[in-house]
Amino acid sequence: MEMRNTTSDFILLGLFNHSTAHQVLFMMLLAIVLTSLFGNALMILLIHRDRRLHTPMYFLLSQLSLMDMMLVSTTVPKMAADYLTGNKAISRAGCGAQIFFLLTLAGGECFLLAAMAYDRCAAVCHPLRYPMLMSWQLCLRMTMSCWLLGAADGLLQAAASLSFPYCGAHQLNHFFCEAPVLVRLACADTSVFENAMYICCVLMLLVPLSLILSSYGLILAAVLHMRSTEARKKAFATCSSHVAVVGLFYGAAIFTYMRPKSHRSTNYYKVVSAFYTVFTPLLNPLIYSVRNSEVKGALKRWLGTCVNIKHQQNEAHRSR
Repeated sequence: MEMRNTTSDFILLGLFNHSTAHQVLFMMLLAIVLTSLFGNALMILLIHRDRRLHTPMYFLLSQLSLMDMMLVSTTVPKMAADYLTGNKAISRAGCGAQIFFLLTLAGGECFLLAAMAYDRCAAVCHPLRYPMLMSWQLCLRMTMSCWLLGAADGLLQAAASLSFPYCGAHQLNHFFCEAPVLVRLACADTSVFENAMYICCVLMLLVPLSLILSSYGLILAAVLHMRSTEARKKAFATCSSHVAVVGLFYGAAIFTYMRPKSHRSTNYYKVVSAFYTVFTPLLNPLIYSVRNSEVKGALKRWLGTCVNIKHQQNEAHRSR
């Protein structure tokens, strides 16, 4: 019979060891994280400062960037501190906080991507009625709903995960606390919770995904009937960026939470979780900035303003 651990702390085994190859990978990961934080912060700054981007579409995009920044900040700082200090312990409360924030942000992003798909569907399929179909009041309500639904999912799963007694050495073969990995250490029967979690994931993932696919089916039909080649290219450029983001995020999330246990290897969760918590937040601002002429234009105008201010300061300094 397995003995229970006398401490309530968990041990995160981490993503890397201290070999030379893993040290290089750790430095690369930190570079990716810093680039991701900078890119998403820059996206929020551009949308906030440029009045041409004060539309529901870009407001939703700024919320996506905010969620991505918070998602990276939920997992990577703890992982980096563990690796550098060697102290891999995380308290029960800290573990619950990671599960809560992770699911709040990931769940909120699922619904936010559906809201962004609706916004593009309204803009492409009904351009004359777009101000009515996507008013600022509706946009704000949709955004608040995304955050609240994600928070409800995070709170329920965090509370349920920590309600179980845990046995053994409390070691998680992961670099952060994630509910499917944590419940493997439970001393009690978790089948009811795992079935409930699976149903919750169906609602949180497949329902928004079906709305997204329906929206883009309507968009594709509308684009194919457009007579203007320029309008067709613009619609495809805008929507293809969103489809790429949806594919990356939903693909990783479905593989993490909806794949049968029998198909999951020891390092399965770590690899997929690193993808959707670290790499996807990096790709989002790159995809939207490279393929979006309005964002690139806003960046050029902001850089031009910064250069002019610097030039004026230099001129004022010389005149003194």
